[in-house]
Amino acid sequence: MRQTFLPFALPDTDDDEIKEISEALCSGWVTTGPKTRQFEEQFSYQVGAKHAVAVNSCTAAMHLALEAIGLQAGDEVITTPLTFAATAEVIRYFDAKPLLADVNQTTLNIDTRQIEAAITPHTKAVIPVHLGGLPADMDAICALARRYGLKVIEDAAHALPTVYKDRANGSLGDLVCFSFYATKTLTTGEGGMICTENDEWAERCRVMSLHGISHNAWKRYTQEGNWYYEILAPGFKYNMTDIAAAMGLAQLRKVERMWQRRQAIAQRYSQAFSMLPELECPQEAPEGQQHAWHLYILRLNLERLQIDRNRFIEELKLRKIGASVHFIPLHIHPYYRQLYGYQPEDFPVAYREYLRMISLPIYSKMSDQDVQDVIEAVVEIVKKYKR
Repeated sequence: MRQTFLPFALPDTDDDEIKEISEALCSGWVTTGPKTRQFEEQFSYQVGAKHAVAVNSCTAAMHLALEAIGLQAGDEVITTPLTFAATAEVIRYFDAKPLLADVNQTTLNIDTRQIEAAITPHTKAVIPVHLGGLPADMDAICALARRYGLKVIEDAAHALPTVYKDRANGSLGDLVCFSFYATKTLTTGEGGMICTENDEWAERCRVMSLHGISHNAWKRYTQEGNWYYEILAPGFKYNMTDIAAAMGLAQLRKVERMWQRRQAIAQRYSQAFSMLPELECPQEAPEGQQHAWHLYILRLNLERLQIDRNRFIEELKLRKIGASVHFIPLHIHPYYRQLYGYQPEDFPVAYREYLRMISLPIYSKMSDQDVQDVIEAVVEIVKKYKR
C-alpha cells in the first residue's frame, strides 16, 4: 500500500513557468498586457481559431459568449445535466432558462435526440459539454442548430487538446469556451479563453471583458496609448492578467507532451480494468478524433458489487488514492430542484450513470508507480467486494 496520499489532480509546472512569470514581474506589467496578447495569439493557432480572447475563467468566457449572441430574459438555452455548475448558472445570469437534455449512455455527452425534443420557439442556443475531453457529436449538434436557427456555444472546459474529425476543437461551434483552472489540462491557476471565427462577437467579448471600455483599453498606460477612453456598454471585470498569461505560455509549449502522458495513463487503466466485469471503462475517441483525457471516468457495474460508489471512493481513500465524481447532475441540486421542480428520474440516464461514476487520477505528473498504485487499489477493492 502507498505510504503517501496520491492527490486527485496536480498541475504540471517547472522552471519554464517560473521563468515566464518572472519575466512578467520584471517587466513591470502584471495585469492585462503584452503577454496576454501573446498567449491569445499562440492559443488561437493551437486550436485553429481566428480569434481568442483571454479572460479570468471559463465561467466568464461562457457569460460573455451568451452576452455576445444577445441572450435575453425569457430565452432558453439547451445543455446537459451532467456538467459543472457554471454551464447552467451563466444562463441564469440573464434570467434565461436552462433546458436540460439527457446524455448518451455510452459517451456521457449530451444526446442529440434529446436536444431536438427540448427545442421550443424560445430556444436561442445549445451548450454542449465535451465531458472529460471526449468530443460531443458536433456534426449532429451543429446541423440541428442550423435547422432551428440556434447558436452553438461549446463548453470546452475539458477539451484541450481535443480533436473532432481531424479538426482541433477551436472553431466547431459559434463560440468555444476553454478553462485553465488549476486541475485542467492547461492551467493558469484561474483563467479561460473564448474562441470564435466571428469578428463582431470577438470584439464584443473583448470590450465587455473589461468594463465595456473601448477597444485596446489596456494600452492606455503605454507609450502608444491615450488616457482617454469611452464606456460603450456596462461590461464586466473578466480580463486575464499577464502573470496568468505568462504561466499559460509555458503550459502551452508542453500541452502535447502532457496529453501524451495522460493518454498513456488512460491506456494502462483501460488495459487493466477492461478484464473485470465489475467495471466499465470510458469510451475511447473514434477514429479521426482525439480524447483530451482531462478525466478518466470509470463506471461501476453495481449489480456485481456488494458496495456502492460512495463506499468505493472511501475504500480508495483508505488506500491513499484520491478520487472524485464528475458530476452531480444539475437537476438534483437544491437550486434547480426548487426552481423547476425536477425529480432525479427526469433525466434518467444522467442520474443512473452518476450513481456509478468515479473519476480516477489522470495527470501528467503521475509516475508509473502512481499509476500502478491506482490500478492495484481498484483491482483489490473489486476482488474484495465482488458478488
